[in-house]
Amino acid sequence: MHASLVKRAKGAPLDAIRPPQLKTWLAAQDPRDAKWLRETGFTGKAGELRLVPSRSTDIAFAVLGLGDERDPLALAAFSESLPEGTYAYRDVPEGYSGKTAILAWLLGTYSFDRYRKQGKRAAKLAVTDDRDFAEASRMAEGVFLARDLINTPSNDMGPAELAAAASDLARRHGARIAVIESDALLKHNYPLVHAVGRASDRAPRLIDIKWGAAQAPRVTLVGKGVCFDSGGLDIKTAGGMLTMKKDMGGAAVVLGLAHMIMDAKLPVRLRVLVPAVENAISGRAYRPGDVFRSRKGLTVEIGNTDAEGRLVLADALAEADSEQPELLIDIATLTGAARAATGMELPPFFTDDEAFAADLARHATDVHDPLWRLPLWRGYEKTLTSPIADLNNVPDYNLAGAITAALFLNRFVDRARTWVHIDIPAWTDRPRPGRPKGAEANAARALYALISERYPAIAQRVKRAGRDGTRRRGAAEKRFTATQ
Repeated sequence: MHASLVKRAKGAPLDAIRPPQLKTWLAAQDPRDAKWLRETGFTGKAGELRLVPSRSTDIAFAVLGLGDERDPLALAAFSESLPEGTYAYRDVPEGYSGKTAILAWLLGTYSFDRYRKQGKRAAKLAVTDDRDFAEASRMAEGVFLARDLINTPSNDMGPAELAAAASDLARRHGARIAVIESDALLKHNYPLVHAVGRASDRAPRLIDIKWGAAQAPRVTLVGKGVCFDSGGLDIKTAGGMLTMKKDMGGAAVVLGLAHMIMDAKLPVRLRVLVPAVENAISGRAYRPGDVFRSRKGLTVEIGNTDAEGRLVLADALAEADSEQPELLIDIATLTGAARAATGMELPPFFTDDEAFAADLARHATDVHDPLWRLPLWRGYEKTLTSPIADLNNVPDYNLAGAITAALFLNRFVDRARTWVHIDIPAWTDRPRPGRPKGAEANAARALYALISERYPAIAQRVKRAGRDGTRRRGAAEKRFTATQ
């Protein structure tokens, strides 16, 4: 259990109120407390927190204003601000309770303190529902893993360190992991991953995690692991490089999502592929105008060395697609065009599967992990042509960059039942409760909600099966564990 959670029935009460309900809510309080709140000017505006004193020196209860927002994670303001003590939710709006309320509390405890000591938050939340706090805890752990990886600067988070983090995760969950490194990438036919990463002294890698029963539905995650992106020979500006430590955000998010899936023991055959590289400059750097044959066999002309993410993803997607997974998801900090289209808070996703798109949009809304569908507009496919190769990694078109990047990736996927590409910022530029400025695990919680609904854990299925499900559960768990 997370250090800020305690199994206890009681704690100082926590209430959360919107302005329209304030008058009715105040009327239901002790007259002394209501008078104190009125006199201190409490109006219920967003982020307004009051610690209502008791008749002794303790806190009688705390109340948080929610304003007009509909953001359940706003409850993170409690764990971000409350003094030492034990607390328990009492009166919060519908949709803010249960595991959502616990998750908000946990997200509010996050801090990145690898390089600077930060004050420990001593407030604790009393929880009673084992299932709610288990779900909230695994989601928070996955988010924190991704955030920590992204926040770590590139001098301490290169391809080797990213591979080490993946190995730690695999070891924790009893998964198998293989790492193909440096020139062995050519031997194993990952030429685009090798080309992008070969200029750096820090060797490129292909990280491959496998977990779960062989006969279970195949779910494959592919994450862009560019640990630093200088732009290569088409070098970025100084300003353009400032946050390029986050260019491995896709890899971090799929590792965080993989933790959630494995910790919940969802009945899937999970595979995680991460091409981990540094896009550097040296005499070995790949050049504009070079042509490479990809793992899939398609030849790619390099129009710009700063469009490297789609290259490393292309090889990884080709390998993932070869197994014909039921669900293939790639996540990447791929284009500035995606940020221009939908901003930093609403990453776009692309898929041809209408049912999947509707499900993902629904879960993104339900868990407040926002995503927005953009079209795979086939009319732009001709912009990817090259006069000397099958494809150019930069379209002959200076608009719709997020769409043309997705179309490029789609050329390397044709056997998966469902494929989705998510173009994330992996960064929060406007801090909100539970989401400090810096790294963010965009889409991880929405995807976990979708995958766990489609492939419910054995215990959940047994609960529905009825009274005689216990024996079936034991046999199923043995089979599942034996094939991991």
